[in-house]
Amino acid sequence: MQAASRESYQAGAERLDAYVRGAEPSAVAATADDILSVAALLRREPRLRRALSDPARSGDDRSGLLTGILTGKIGADALDLLTSLVSGRWSAPSELLDGTERLGVEALLASADKAGELGEVEDELFRFGQVVSGSAELSNALSDPMAAAERRATLARELLGGKARPVTVRLVEAALAGFGGRSFVGALTRLVELAADRRDRQVAYVTVAAPLSDEEERRLGARLSEMYGREVSVKQTVNPEVLGGVSVRVGSDLYDGTVLRRLNETRNALAKR
Repeated sequence: MQAASRESYQAGAERLDAYVRGAEPSAVAATADDILSVAALLRREPRLRRALSDPARSGDDRSGLLTGILTGKIGADALDLLTSLVSGRWSAPSELLDGTERLGVEALLASADKAGELGEVEDELFRFGQVVSGSAELSNALSDPMAAAERRATLARELLGGKARPVTVRLVEAALAGFGGRSFVGALTRLVELAADRRDRQVAYVTVAAPLSDEEERRLGARLSEMYGREVSVKQTVNPEVLGGVSVRVGSDLYDGTVLRRLNETRNALAKR
């Protein structure tokens, strides 16, 4: 987002935080659903996106337009948050859509946090991403842009039914809709990171040839926490192809100590002789 849009989104996020403090988790989740339904409307209606982000119209005019469209169709709390959001300045219609999606996602995460389930939601999102990445057939079925969005959402709900919390399922649906303009797997990864961030944690993606023990994972997490100055949530992927060692990615930092990397480096060095 450009500066004006970031400022408008931040104001909306602060208003959301104030609302969440005095609301029940179920009410926050319902508000999140309303916000995400409006995000879906904005995705389908480019003319409405343009009208609600038009810099030639005043903030009051834009919020009044949204109120006229949505009154009686979504809850009062969601309407209040959204009218506040559209009254700000947006650098582009696409950034208003991104901001609306992000606000809905943050509301879902906040509802899980209030219910004491955010850590579990974070893990469920990561594990589902692992399942999808591990099956080309499933990945294609869920990522196929030619398939109807509702059909893909139905498949995801069937896969997660009874195995994941309702908030997790709703977040997966947001990922299927292309949260933030990302691919499905990319959106899931971003959602894991947003969940961790709300818990004031950094995510470390760890790839190993064989699973780490609980104690090894704890020690690795503690060492990374010392390095980054905040708690680290370790997400482990087992890939026998790395042969041994550990690869760790935290944000843009990559620490690759795998046997496969060392073999590749040796092979490349020999090839240059």
